[in-house]
Amino acid sequence: MKRRSAGKCIAAIMLSSLLAFTACGPGGEGGNGSGPGGAGTAEEGNGASPDEEASVKGAVDFDHELDDYKPLKDHYNFYFTYKTVHPWWDAVALGMEEAQRQYLEKGITITYEYMAPAAASAEDQIERLHKAEKEDYDVIGVDVADDAVISPVLDEMCASGSKVMTFSSSDAAEGCRRIAYVGNTHNYEDGADLTEALCKKLGYKGQVAVLVGSKGAPCHEDRARGARDTIAKYADMEIVATEYDMDSVDLAYELSMKILKEHPDLDGIVCCNMSNPVGAARAVTESGSGAVIVGMDHDREALQYLRDGVIYCLGVQDCYSIGFDTIQIAVKIADGNRPGSLFPEKTDEITTVIYQKDASIMLDLLYGGGS
Repeated sequence: MKRRSAGKCIAAIMLSSLLAFTACGPGGEGGNGSGPGGAGTAEEGNGASPDEEASVKGAVDFDHELDDYKPLKDHYNFYFTYKTVHPWWDAVALGMEEAQRQYLEKGITITYEYMAPAAASAEDQIERLHKAEKEDYDVIGVDVADDAVISPVLDEMCASGSKVMTFSSSDAAEGCRRIAYVGNTHNYEDGADLTEALCKKLGYKGQVAVLVGSKGAPCHEDRARGARDTIAKYADMEIVATEYDMDSVDLAYELSMKILKEHPDLDGIVCCNMSNPVGAARAVTESGSGAVIVGMDHDREALQYLRDGVIYCLGVQDCYSIGFDTIQIAVKIADGNRPGSLFPEKTDEITTVIYQKDASIMLDLLYGGGS
């Protein structure tokens, strides 16, 4: 287990460290490390206008300051666990570290464990939560691996007196006793928006495959549901394959190759997490398929495929804001506050759909260049 203690590095340095790591892709076990949300779109076109460029750059907000809430203690210790080790959660960790740094400037030390397994597992998550419950943490936070399995565990923890929140990409089930959630509250809409863009690109006819992600993960399942409901609106469109890649680029590649072999005239692929657009793009490129790919998030390789026209569009989530807001709300929860005037029950973070003309802007914003 790693403990994240406060440091004096600035956000730009932390970003450089993350980008060096994400260029290498996911690894083994380990971890690095407000305002209204909603979905935005950078419209398709030949080139980004100044307004559109500003919209793309606003997809990830690095400019955050702590609000005027005065914490009751000078030290807090948190525990956060999430679905699986992956660069997406390292981007969340950047926002956490910036909030941690700003608290340190105010004389308040934030320490936290930030860990996940190498592969998504609800059983592993339960084990981690039970272990954390026995330790002396001010707040326990979880990015829910499977809401049907994990939510009852969170209810039991809350009933026993633990202060529990959810964060990142997946909330608990409706009615769960967790105190608050910080993250994407519109995963269904994201899946629907991406699929609508695909349908329009295909002229509202064709055969489509869906790569979901991890079984039971609310964000992945909700996006897939949005994709299915959107396809169902059009009589000349059909989903011919649905596969779970378990958030693995390699498995997404293998499944995409399998689907393309079984359906050589496949027209499109809807990708519901950050890994599968990369696996799908590798397969489409290798096979020479003309399938149109839409998917999620800001993986560097995915953005390069977007720039090169292999991927049609990506829905980029503001992971940095998720991390920053998670720490700030965890402090308030630790002090005994409940949702209300200090923070909402659900803090919604934005998703911005970007296209080929936006790819170089995003690559420069996140990675300092497109190569």
